[in-house]
Amino acid sequence: MHITALYSYPVKGCHRIEHDVAEVEPWGLAGDRRWLMVDPDGVGITQRDTPRLTQLRVRHRPGGLVLSAPGLPDLDVDEPADGPIEGVRVFRRKQEVPGRVAEKEWSSRFLERDARLVWQHDTRGRSIESHARADDRVSFADGFPVLLANEGSLAALNDWLPEPVPMTRFRPNLVVGGAAAWAEDGWLGRRLRVGEATFRAAKSCARCLVTTIDQETGEKGREPLRMLAQHRRFDDGLLFAINLIPDISGVSIRVGDPVDVLGPNG
Repeated sequence: MHITALYSYPVKGCHRIEHDVAEVEPWGLAGDRRWLMVDPDGVGITQRDTPRLTQLRVRHRPGGLVLSAPGLPDLDVDEPADGPIEGVRVFRRKQEVPGRVAEKEWSSRFLERDARLVWQHDTRGRSIESHARADDRVSFADGFPVLLANEGSLAALNDWLPEPVPMTRFRPNLVVGGAAAWAEDGWLGRRLRVGEATFRAAKSCARCLVTTIDQETGEKGREPLRMLAQHRRFDDGLLFAINLIPDISGVSIRVGDPVDVLGPNG
């Protein structure tokens, strides 16, 4: 098995960035979902209610980002190291964590609603709620630092669908090739070695309406969620891909790196 693709999403919900190499940090791939657009109540705005986020393109630069969207001038925004701090929630009923406000005007114009762009300056503030250790942390991702998807499972799913969907519908960080369909179900509770990094395979990923959104156009459909409901319905939800927690950080992983399944999590 080996890594066939690496993706990050610097602003939660934005269009993906593809990488040949990515550094692993304790809370996920470097730069992944450290930024979040929030509403006036400080609650995250996601593709679940705002598919327009698919049109948000992001470029990294040292100390900040460049945001692009149709009909708007590019925005060059710094990490607001001295910006005002306010409490934000990725989801309304989740824990409140501190974020620094980076800007308001461009985000509001882009989303056509009152919004602010915030940056997670302190990753120690957001713990992982289940299947984790007390000191494990996560960025503004839904619940876990890294999402791994299996090309073999996508091929099996596409065999059931009237029209195939791309892997990008599932917004993974790591994509694995060379594994049998649904092999990842058997990796839960074990460690994975990816190049020089190791990860704990924590939990299967229950899928939501975002999988029905075309990540290029923002158009909504019914698949693949309906087909997952027929073939991949479990007590934990409609499952596709698995959530990982980094064990070793500060190293880089690369497209082409081998993936090995190790022993049980300690």
